[in-house]
Amino acid sequence: MIYTRFDSPLGEILLCGDDDGLHRLVLAAEEAPDPAEADCDDAALFDAREQVLAYLAGRRRHFSLTLAPGGSEFQRQVWAALLRIPYGETRTYGDLARRLGREGAARAIGAASGANPLPLLIPCHRVVAADGLGGYSGGPALKRRLLTLEGVA
Repeated sequence: MIYTRFDSPLGEILLCGDDDGLHRLVLAAEEAPDPAEADCDDAALFDAREQVLAYLAGRRRHFSLTLAPGGSEFQRQVWAALLRIPYGETRTYGDLARRLGREGAARAIGAASGANPLPLLIPCHRVVAADGLGGYSGGPALKRRLLTLEGVA
């Protein structure tokens, strides 16, 4: 496993990956990877860093990175559905449940979205509650900020 840490408009970000792809993106990264399990490799993760920074600067709408988030089969289905939400648009948890053929599973969709190990790259901030903003691992202010960046009122 390799990692890089870098400053962004959102604070420090930690990216972790390996030959299979990116496994984790941590916003406001306070935790440090275990040195026995990960080596710092800024050069290997340079392109991922630059794509994240370009997105946050409003110069990029899509990522062209290999993602390897792990997770259960259900979580991977939800995360794949999140990847299909276009930049600047939102869907409700209920919408995603219906699209996945799991009517009534909005809470499970929310839980899978909250377990997303690659926020920004897998855009869980684009999923909102039917009656408002909904949750976000980085908090509601950050979710609002990301949606505003994408032009969502």
